[in-house]
Amino acid sequence: MIDQDRPIGFIDSGVGGISVLKKSIRQLPHENFIYYGDSLNAPYGSKPLEEIQRLTFAAIDYLLEHKAKAIVIACNTATSAAVHLVREQYPDLPVLGIEPALKPAVESTNGGSILVMATETTLKERKFALLMDRVAKNRRVIKMSCPGLVELIEDGKANSPETYDYLKAKFDSIAIDDVDAVVLGCTHYPFIRCNLRKVIGPKPKILDGADGISRHLEKVLTTRDLLSQRTDFGEVL
Repeated sequence: MIDQDRPIGFIDSGVGGISVLKKSIRQLPHENFIYYGDSLNAPYGSKPLEEIQRLTFAAIDYLLEHKAKAIVIACNTATSAAVHLVREQYPDLPVLGIEPALKPAVESTNGGSILVMATETTLKERKFALLMDRVAKNRRVIKMSCPGLVELIEDGKANSPETYDYLKAKFDSIAIDDVDAVVLGCTHYPFIRCNLRKVIGPKPKILDGADGISRHLEKVLTTRDLLSQRTDFGEVL
């Protein structure tokens, strides 16, 4: 039987997955966590598919060496590129991936367009096409690739005028009055929420997948009898 107090491993291509980790700590305060942020190789979104897969498996190996009882790939790009391969190689290991919050966007809006900001890899992979087909068949989905945005966030410029100018240029050609929701399809992007709101105004909802993955993580741990029974707070290792 697996020790229930072993840590839950989180992977991202840098600091972005911290936004997901924080939600999971609030959802599961008695769990231990270990975070692998690969800022050295960020961003993943512009890399070849095979390289993203190699980097993802290197992160998985690190977390397993540290006795992770479950893995959260808290990176949309790595999820799109590699989650299916990780599950094939480790069939007994709970492996959760994150996907753009397209379903909540559809369910919480009234028929207008939904804009998805993400990396090039996330938007072009078959996994995203299947997601669109499954939950947004009758909605107009605008795909916005954001090269260079992860680098700004990794450099600590999420709230800077430089990032505001970047976003302003990206949205200049968008009829924002027709957009009901903006989906943050990269776990780095919640850090630019303040600048994004300044650019798009008050009308569109802004959604990300962190809440959904945290709830799903609790459900998976409970189902597999891996939920920690400790009463004191856990640690981030």
